[in-house]
Amino acid sequence: MALPTLLPAMAYESVNPFDGKTLKTFVETTDAQLETKIAAAQACYATWRLKTYAERATIVANAAKIMRAKVDEFARTATLEMGKRINEARGEVQFSADILAYYAKNAERFLAPVKLNPKIGQAHMESSPMGIIFGVEPWNFPFYQLARVAGPHLMAGNVLMVKHAGIVPQCAIAFEKLWVEAGAPAGLYTNLLITYEQAKRVVDDPRIKGVALTGSVAAGKSIASRAGRNVKVSSMELGGSDAFIVLEDADLELAIKWAVWGRMYNTGQTCCAAKRFIVVEQLADTFLEKFRTALAALKPGDPLDEKTTLGPLSTESALVQLLKQVDAAVSHGAKVVLGGKRIDRPGSFMQPTILTNITPKNPAFREEFFGPVALFFRVKDEDEAIALANDSDFGLGGYVFTRDEARGQRVASRVETGMMFINNMSWSDADLPFGGIKDSGYGRELGDMGIQQFVNKKLVRFGSIEAPST
Repeated sequence: MALPTLLPAMAYESVNPFDGKTLKTFVETTDAQLETKIAAAQACYATWRLKTYAERATIVANAAKIMRAKVDEFARTATLEMGKRINEARGEVQFSADILAYYAKNAERFLAPVKLNPKIGQAHMESSPMGIIFGVEPWNFPFYQLARVAGPHLMAGNVLMVKHAGIVPQCAIAFEKLWVEAGAPAGLYTNLLITYEQAKRVVDDPRIKGVALTGSVAAGKSIASRAGRNVKVSSMELGGSDAFIVLEDADLELAIKWAVWGRMYNTGQTCCAAKRFIVVEQLADTFLEKFRTALAALKPGDPLDEKTTLGPLSTESALVQLLKQVDAAVSHGAKVVLGGKRIDRPGSFMQPTILTNITPKNPAFREEFFGPVALFFRVKDEDEAIALANDSDFGLGGYVFTRDEARGQRVASRVETGMMFINNMSWSDADLPFGGIKDSGYGRELGDMGIQQFVNKKLVRFGSIEAPST
């Protein structure tokens, strides 16, 4: 993601991006308070790790039920803090509850001992928790990002301490309170309002056994290297610049619908959003015109209003950064087909934007645009589309549209990403793994793979085996 998850010493502050008004500020956790919280988490782990899956599932399932019962309350908080349109916010809360319920139901099956077949004796692999897992999470999905680490890792028997993004402290606090209401023991899930320097010390602390981060490449490199120096397992989800490939035999109307949704969902502030639109020459002009018309029709407004079709960016600084990227792209030869400017109204709003004529020498060719900016490329054929899709430092997701399913599968296999989607953009389901390669990070969340990230895979061998002679 093109956003700094970890920042230098900072205030935790809620600012409504729709009108720029400060909602609330919060005092950072002191060093003494941080030590007390880590000690509480460690004490909780000593008993939580011994709980049965059924006992853990009772609390995790309760949390899911509470989220479903309070959808509007959670959603409104997200909308006010980071500008997500209210319908999208409700959907995020519902999906977060689904993830918690999914792991409450399936964790025991996922982590059941796996029988092995050695030549002599018997053996199996068993899974056991590791301890305190430290999560560092971004603002763009303020509940979903938390649920997808909390669901699997709490059910696995670990405990969580999380540093959420500084612009969504009320979401972070609400999620921590959720666990208290669900009946969690003290220390099971801990929200940390800490600084960058404190976060580094948390990674260093020997009581912390694993680190999960979603954020920028720079933040990922910093935290991953620190975890590595401490010989701690980590997972990194660092965003992407996903290719949206449209072949000449595509259903154009279907492709346009997904293109608009895939670029503009969450005002384009999504790591696996469609960002590079790669269209075969036969359809390029028609696709571009229909895409431009659809984006131009979006109307900015209050994200709490269900009729609004274009929300603000999360912060004024995010808007300024995106405008600088567009200006730099244009100065290096890119052409603005649509938008390119901030919208003349209160709030951090940007025009939906399409850039073309982007050469490999343009900085835009390599960057991630975290907002409503689409990069458009035309290619001669399937092979050129795949080559361009792979010419990226990122490798999170990708999309191909074609009426030929076998062809779609062939293209999907050749594109270098962690995920590929054919004729759809259904990014996340609780039962499907999520993650990427290259600068998009490593490790997987969700599905069976997501719960395996922070467990000890222990070999147990037994049976009658002849002792070696002395």
